[in-house]
Formats: sequence, structure tokens, C-alpha cells
Amino acid sequence: MDISYNNLMKMDSLQALSPLDGRYLEVNEELMSVVSEFGLIKYRLFIEIEWFKHLANTRQIKELPKLSIRNIKYLDDLVKNFSIKDAKQVKLIEKRTNHDVKAIEYFLKDKFSKVRSLNKYSEFIHFACTSEDINNLSYALMIKDATLILSLSLDRLMKVLKQNASKHANLSMLSRTHGQIASPTTMGKEFANVVHRIASINKSIKSHQLKGKINGAVGNYNAHNVAYPSIKWETVANSFLKRLGLKMNSYTTQVEPKDSIADLFGKYIRLNNILIDFSRDVWGYISIGYFKQKLKEDEIGSSTMPHKVNPIDFENAEGNLGMANSNFQHIANSVVISRWQRDLTDSTVMRNVGVCFGHTNLALTSLIKGIDKLDINKNAIKQDLENSWEILTEAVQTILRKHLIPNGYELMKDLSRGKKINKQDLHEFIDKMSVADEDKKRLKNLSPETYIGIAHKLAKDVKES
Repeated sequence: MDISYNNLMKMDSLQALSPLDGRYLEVNEELMSVVSEFGLIKYRLFIEIEWFKHLANTRQIKELPKLSIRNIKYLDDLVKNFSIKDAKQVKLIEKRTNHDVKAIEYFLKDKFSKVRSLNKYSEFIHFACTSEDINNLSYALMIKDATLILSLSLDRLMKVLKQNASKHANLSMLSRTHGQIASPTTMGKEFANVVHRIASINKSIKSHQLKGKINGAVGNYNAHNVAYPSIKWETVANSFLKRLGLKMNSYTTQVEPKDSIADLFGKYIRLNNILIDFSRDVWGYISIGYFKQKLKEDEIGSSTMPHKVNPIDFENAEGNLGMANSNFQHIANSVVISRWQRDLTDSTVMRNVGVCFGHTNLALTSLIKGIDKLDINKNAIKQDLENSWEILTEAVQTILRKHLIPNGYELMKDLSRGKKINKQDLHEFIDKMSVADEDKKRLKNLSPETYIGIAHKLAKDVKES
């Protein structure tokens, strides 16, 4: 099989090493231009051009005059119109230089050579920069833009979850603690719990500020200061980073320590764990019949058992969230460590950022799809409630406590632990209680279906942020 360098970008998706670039290619189409190799090259080009423009606006650099509107447009168009063909040209240069960032510099110099008014200033491309000045800013912008894309998917999921919280706010159901039946809640409240948890971490992710640096080979503006000692380079760098929407890290080695990236990825791990929890719960409710799944014509659940309708969307989501978290965790753990002023471990690790976002986005898509297939089985839920009068013993023992009657809990334990009791059993016990008639009446008016506290209110009132 011919998989030479020149044919690599022509390979069919069926030959992809990662399912994100093969089986699930269409799902992550929007992410492709951001977190791919193409995306990284384009972000690097953008940073190089923006730094050049920024230097031209720094009036103390007399060797680089202010750019004309025409030249600025030419430079901006290099980014705006950057194509796969251009990216391949950069890769060909890299093949010769064996240095990816230097390949961007040479690519730009070639573009400058086509414009006389820019060509004579081409040495200010990559001026006083180390590769990591370009890389750390490129990855920061990449992660910012990938986060925006994921936030759209997450907002769609939040909307669906909130709709279900409201729709099923009054639908009573048994809870299960330790896998055993417990005090009732409502299906809507269960959805609301997830909305509330996601809203908190989603807000934190959206407001998270990434850091960056453009301070030279070991973080001290050494070259900058030699070339132009009168310029306040920290001020120049800070204004540049603000333009990019990043916060300046003043204390770095050759690498920006990436603590802010690790912090953000920790938030994604927390988000994904919430979604894993949700996926498993829905899977469980499907397995006990609380949810049915809408049938899709021609879809097959098992190659041998024709009756099967499997909860594959929630299983896919769980699997992809786990894959995302494994990568988020490894990247977060490794990129904050660098031997002395620089080693290349983080370089190869950071190339997997797209894998984290791709698997997370795939999981969000699966969850939205899976929830859309859910059909509430009210009969099964109601039947479980009617067969579980023992769960009202919590209410009874609480009233006994209210009236200072000793051993109320133990009395209920003797009546119900490990046993099935019915309405008559419970009412007979209530009739014998030495409590106010009002409390007896309240207890006897209870049923497993109505013993839901304020679950319905909490479900309807849940906020997305």
C-alpha cells in the first residue's frame, strides 16, 4: 500500500488510525479546521502575522514603519484565504527544514517576496521569537475556539435536558439508593439535577481565561532588550496578548507553563464525569423499563436476537467521554512539567488536544440523539410505585420523631426492613400511633406517588446558569 508523504492527505477515511477521522468524521467536521494539523498551521500563521503587525505599530522600531492599509489587507488575506494547498506547501518546507514553526516563517517570507513594500521588512517575521512564543499562543487560541464549538453542543444538550426537566416535573418515580428502592422523586427532578450540575461547570468553562507569553527563548526578553533596550517589552507583549484575548504570564521559561490549560482541562474532566454519571443512570432506567426507545426503521439491535433495542447512544457517549478524559488527564498532567527551561515532551502531547475535544463533542452528539429517542414508560413507573408502600416508612418514623415518641425508627424497621408491606399494613400501624389526628390524616393521605416533597418545584425552577 502506498502511504508515502505525498499521498498521506489523500487517504480515505476508512484508512484513518483514529475513529474521529474515520467512522465519526462527519460529527466533528466543524472541529476539523480548528484542532487539526491544518488548524495548528493556520493559527501559527495568524500569530506570526499579528506579531509582525504589532511590531509595526510599535513606534520605537524605526526600522519597521507603520504598514499601509493595502499591506495590512494583504497580510489579513493570507490568513483569511489560507487553504489546504497552502498548508501542504508549509508541510513541504517542513520536510526540508525538519522544523514546523520555521517552515511557517519561510512560507511567509515567500509571500512577502511577492510584495516589494513588504519584502524589505521580512526579517521582522518571527522577530525575537522562539518557536514556543508562536506555539503557546496558537494552542491557546485553538483551545479557545474549540471550547466555543463545544459550548454550542453543550448548550443544545442543556436545552434538551431542561425541556425534559419541565416536561416530567410532576412524573413521580421511585428513587434507588445503593440500587435499592428509596424515597420517590420525579423524573423531571432527575433531569434538573443534571442541568444544575452542568450549568455550574459550563459557566466556569466559558469564563475561563487562558494565558500566553511572547517573551523569547527563556522568558526574559533577552533578544528584545538587546535590539531595542529603550522599549518596554513587557508592555508591548501585554498589549499584544490582550488583542488576542489572552492573559499574559510574566514568569515563564522557554515554555508557558500551561497551568491555565491544565486547569481548563480539569473542568472538562469534571463536566465529562457528570455526563458519564447521567449516561449510566439513563442506561439503568432503560434496563428497568422506565424508558422505552423509539424504533428506527431498518435499525438492528443484535445480529442474532431480533427483539433487541439497545441503548447504544448512551453507551457510545460513556465510552467517548472516558476516552476524552483519559486524554484530557494525560495532557493536563504532562504539559505542566518541563525539564529545566525546555524539553519537547509537551510538543508531541499537545498535538492530541483535538482528540479530547473530538471525543467530547462526539459524546455530546450521542447524548442529544439518545435523549431524543427516549419514550417514558409511565405504566412501568407507576407499577413500581404502587408495589412499594414500604418507602413511606420514612415519613411515618419522621412524624414519630416529631412527637418525641421513642424508637420510631426502630418500630418502622421491624415493620418493613427486607419485607414488602402494603397500604393496609401501613394504615393499621398509623391508626395505632399516639400522634395528632392531623398528622395521622396527612400520613394516610400519602401514597408512594405523592410522597415527592418539592421535587416538582425544583424541576420546573431549575436554571441553566
